[in-house]
Amino acid sequence: MTLQTIKFYQTGTFTVGNRLLDESQRTVQANMRRTNSLNSGHRACQGCGEALGARYAIDAAMRASNNQVIAANATGCLEVFSTPYPETSWQIPWMHSVFGNAASVATGIAAALKVKQKKGIRVIAQGGDGGTTDIGFACLSGMFERNDDVLYICYDNEAYMNTGVQRSSATPAGARTATTPAAGPHPGNPFGTGKNLPLIAMAHHIPYVATASVANLHDLEAKVEKAMGIHGARYIHIHVPCPLGWGSHPSDTVKIARLAVESGLFPLFEAEHGEITSSSAIRRKAPVEAYLKLQRRFAHLFGERPDLETIAQIQEIADRNIARFSLEGR
Repeated sequence: MTLQTIKFYQTGTFTVGNRLLDESQRTVQANMRRTNSLNSGHRACQGCGEALGARYAIDAAMRASNNQVIAANATGCLEVFSTPYPETSWQIPWMHSVFGNAASVATGIAAALKVKQKKGIRVIAQGGDGGTTDIGFACLSGMFERNDDVLYICYDNEAYMNTGVQRSSATPAGARTATTPAAGPHPGNPFGTGKNLPLIAMAHHIPYVATASVANLHDLEAKVEKAMGIHGARYIHIHVPCPLGWGSHPSDTVKIARLAVESGLFPLFEAEHGEITSSSAIRRKAPVEAYLKLQRRFAHLFGERPDLETIAQIQEIADRNIARFSLEGR
């Protein structure tokens, strides 16, 4: 599939934007080609970015593999809201692993398929940022190091949302969580902490690494389809805003995701064998304030006396990303 950038700015709803496109280019929630692998009836919160990202990612993987996908899913929001015992919203072979070993379980599935010589079935592992960047980090690194034939997808909502919005190593600097409260001389998550999993994945020199966002579903689907056409270890990191944990309005999920990209705080890029091969240029650069102000987890930065120093530090992070990943409009 060849991805073509749409040459207009989408404003308002997706419906308005879609009316300007040829039918073949439209992003739609339902059509006859969709497998609806994550079906209706799940219990995600209103406006959940993770539910949106998982639905599009797995539907794209199913299309690319002729509907031959098995998924291992770490404990976390996605697992909890999609499979409240004894029900499930998954329409694919799906296995719940514990919090930290989704990569290992997926590796075992791939090894069993190889022994049985079932070559057409592809394996995906899924987890949130807690189960990926923290608890499952060792298992994931092992999967990368062995170059196991698994696509790992991290749905990053930047904290442990399922257990009460505790900080993870993907929580951004300055953000309020249950374990990094807006209190003291330096409120929110400390600067200089955390880890960047896409860059760590690149350091393993695996065949494919990409970042994606629910703000650009065509890009997300194209990257999943590309990853499904590659064998070996692959990693896709998808940014999925969480209205509950971020204190944002459910209707602003896609808007917030788009501002994360347009500010430079969440760069979109692809890498192969440790080298960046492409990045998505920012079309309309936004200041970080536009992104931060829509979330109550950053409300302490905009009180009677705005914390201009912290806001400037966050802007510096965005500016470094823009330079590092060559995101200036082109």
